[in-house]
Amino acid sequence: MFKGVIFDLDGTLVNSLEDISNAINVVLKQHGFPTHSVAVCQSFIGHGLRDLVVKSLPKEYQNEDFVNRCLDEMMVEYRDNCTVKTKMYEGISDLLDALTERGLKLAVFSNKADELTKKVVKTVMPKWNFEVVAGLKVEALKKPNPTVALEISEKTAIAVADFIFVGDTDVDMLTAKSAGMHPVGVVWGYRTKEELTTSGAKFILETPLDLIKVL
Repeated sequence: MFKGVIFDLDGTLVNSLEDISNAINVVLKQHGFPTHSVAVCQSFIGHGLRDLVVKSLPKEYQNEDFVNRCLDEMMVEYRDNCTVKTKMYEGISDLLDALTERGLKLAVFSNKADELTKKVVKTVMPKWNFEVVAGLKVEALKKPNPTVALEISEKTAIAVADFIFVGDTDVDMLTAKSAGMHPVGVVWGYRTKEELTTSGAKFILETPLDLIKVL
């Protein structure tokens, strides 16, 4: 019987694409580089903001020092504007209510920087209690590294086998499998059903409340 659910954040609980795209494009404009469409930025999301910066820059500028500089600039821009257009996907509110009523413990594990992950959850989803909200603190521990997922299991005193891990990318499915949790993919996010299935999703959700059927 499932006792807990770990959610990815961007592309799973909230649609943050416009705010992320705007932030990286501000930085690119400052340096006179070409900007990217929302659709292109969408393909860059999933492996953390540093990875997004690398993919957004012209190849000849993808050296560590310049990437770090642009990442710092993006963090300044995004920190101030990470909840301007970001909002929950339709049906997420109902799902969180339903899970709370059933007594399941909720957590968030994102590759977004930890301070920004916490800010988005607190601002966009203040009504619900998440036992743990964890973003990226150490680059080496970002998903699909299962370390943080295992720490969430420890902190909540719920066995990994009793956790569902819900996300919209292959990274999330691989994290769930590595942690020994049940991988569940969502199709309203930033990746395709095919990618989720190929990377190990046991269930695919067409709408948020489909998760209740899984339970």
